[in-house]
Amino acid sequence: MDYTAITYTVRDDIAVLTLNRPDVMNALNSQMRAEITHAVKAAAEDARVLVMTGSGASFCSGQDLGDSGSAANLDLERTLRDEYVPMLRAIFDSPIPTICAVNGAAAGAGANLALAADVVIATESAFFLQAFTRIGLIPDAGGTYWLPRQMGAAKAMGAALFADKITAREASQMGMIYEAIPDATFEAHWQARAAKLAKGPTVAYQHLKTAIRGSFENSLDDQLALEAKLQGACGKTRDFQEGVMAFLEKRPANYEGR
Repeated sequence: MDYTAITYTVRDDIAVLTLNRPDVMNALNSQMRAEITHAVKAAAEDARVLVMTGSGASFCSGQDLGDSGSAANLDLERTLRDEYVPMLRAIFDSPIPTICAVNGAAAGAGANLALAADVVIATESAFFLQAFTRIGLIPDAGGTYWLPRQMGAAKAMGAALFADKITAREASQMGMIYEAIPDATFEAHWQARAAKLAKGPTVAYQHLKTAIRGSFENSLDDQLALEAKLQGACGKTRDFQEGVMAFLEKRPANYEGR
């Protein structure tokens, strides 16, 4: 696929997907959503970790309201069902770790696109904004799913009702994202984080994602059973054998991702 709304590169087992419409603050249009979906799926085959970030000063300003010509022509239900759902499922279901490196403003669907990733690392100058009620809408693109789970129902309700800007540091303190990093070291930091995951036990990461997500719906007994099943699968990997050998030999492990 020839990408026009994003860029996609792979190096050292790290796939980097960059939203690339800086003239409109990387607003999401149909073309960009299709390209993100395609690239996320490709990354699962091409790399051992995926990073999403934005070009220019913003990460993503959300839905491109001019994409359909006018608000009257925008079929939000169809757009969410046919374009957002496949994109968000591709990120959520990715078998490799996903990092969102939020380099600037993340508003509306752009904020919730970021929160779909396994780990969100933001520059301190970034902010998150559930802007939907400002134009008579409710949070979408997974916002009503991610927010209560990541920051609690009380904070999620306030963020959605008041549509306040939440700074990266506030988001980190609330548990909405993982880290807020000074601007000067942001890029080097997320690159180092991605490199660490790209050299890690990839199969264990995949099962870790399954286990943590399962905990929201499972009883204790169900979760303990799931842990046992997934741990059994991890114990059969070459990376487990390598990890044990490296520990006993007091050396860094050389994981192959299998």
